[in-house]
Amino acid sequence: MLVVSKNSNLLEQDPYRYSLQDIPEPNLYREFFPYDEVPKISFNFRQCPIGMPEEIWITDTTFRDGQQSRVPYTKKQMVDLYKMLSRLSGPKGIIRQTEFFVYDKKDKEALLECMDLGLQFPEITTWIRANKKDFQMVKDLGIKETGILVSCSDYHIFKKRKLTRQQAMDEYLDTVDQAFSAGIIPRCHLEDITRADFYGFVVPFVNALMEKSRQAGIPVKIRACDTMGYGIPYTGVALPRSVPGIIYGLQHYSDVKSQQLEWHGHNDFYKAVSNATCAWLYGASAVNCSLLGIGERTGNVPLEAMVFEYASLKGTMDQMDPTVITEIARYYKKEIGYHVPEMTPFVGRNFNVTRAGIHADGLMKDEEIYNIFDTEKILKRAPEVAVSNTSGLAGIVYWMNNYYELSGENCVTKKDSIVEQLKNWVDEQYNGGRQTVISDEELDTQVQKIAPCKYHSFF
Repeated sequence: MLVVSKNSNLLEQDPYRYSLQDIPEPNLYREFFPYDEVPKISFNFRQCPIGMPEEIWITDTTFRDGQQSRVPYTKKQMVDLYKMLSRLSGPKGIIRQTEFFVYDKKDKEALLECMDLGLQFPEITTWIRANKKDFQMVKDLGIKETGILVSCSDYHIFKKRKLTRQQAMDEYLDTVDQAFSAGIIPRCHLEDITRADFYGFVVPFVNALMEKSRQAGIPVKIRACDTMGYGIPYTGVALPRSVPGIIYGLQHYSDVKSQQLEWHGHNDFYKAVSNATCAWLYGASAVNCSLLGIGERTGNVPLEAMVFEYASLKGTMDQMDPTVITEIARYYKKEIGYHVPEMTPFVGRNFNVTRAGIHADGLMKDEEIYNIFDTEKILKRAPEVAVSNTSGLAGIVYWMNNYYELSGENCVTKKDSIVEQLKNWVDEQYNGGRQTVISDEELDTQVQKIAPCKYHSFF
């Protein structure tokens, strides 16, 4: 039978409707995940067409998954970060939503204080246990949408939950009915989807979810969770690890609209950003991230990375304010006491610092030669050079004014005593046979010895 596809607007063969395969033993895909070896990447050469939605956006899990791998944020820190997320998001709401826990008193108070701010974006959602009492609680708080856990791989269904696929599916659908009864939009977190039987469980389960959604007249959101970072963005990769295959399949075999489809990834194999971008390209409107990528194990998709992926794909920041990213990085160091690794893109201390002597020479002649973009304009981060035996007084002045962010009458000059003293110390280092550039930490230590507590770095 031929039908006009809602996804492609072309005549297509009426797709096969997959049924639940309620098998007696778990399918652990040992050919891909032998456990005593590195996971395998298998190709079947099936190509999925790119189909990025007209509108894409970012969602945030800083206050949920981002709290599962570090000391929990204080209420003040959560409110401060929420305000910065709103400023970064801009009036178009590119950072569309953020999710909170609601069980701890501090988390609940932070959620309520953020709601009282009256900011449109990011919209506040929650993550709760799947029971009637919790659904009623979030409704009473005025929350319209909440995340619920629906683990979908046999690792979780059989080995963790001790259920059959049918029992798990029935339990999850009952949970969604409870959300509908409370008038809450359920966002179903399909945990461990990159190890799940896609056509034997995921597709028939999501089909059942979408049918219940149609009957209730309440949308269901689908969050595809790459819980262990097994997702692969390459074309032609076999399921269950194929990100294009997962996104395309959910759209075309389960009728999930782009705006209801979200990707949540982890960075265990260094693919978090590329997988999230891939999810956008193949049809998901939303990618779920956390600030600085902080999250379970190796972390989540860094939110700041997807801000730049968005701008690269769309050709515009769409009124986001990327300078807030630098404020967020400083806040993490100064107020939270979190150490951002120096080489971290966009937020690390060495992000736009060049240390090679020949590079530094080029940078000082024209910063575009060795700077990825105008970091001063876009991130309020001027490019920097490291100090070496060829820096001279001018190099010391350049370093101090940049490192300590001195401006106007606070800037140091070649005539300042501290510059001369620091230059003398640098010369001593190289006269003694030193070959490497001098680190910021070494220079800062000398500055503190020469002028204690006078100069402070925000990194």
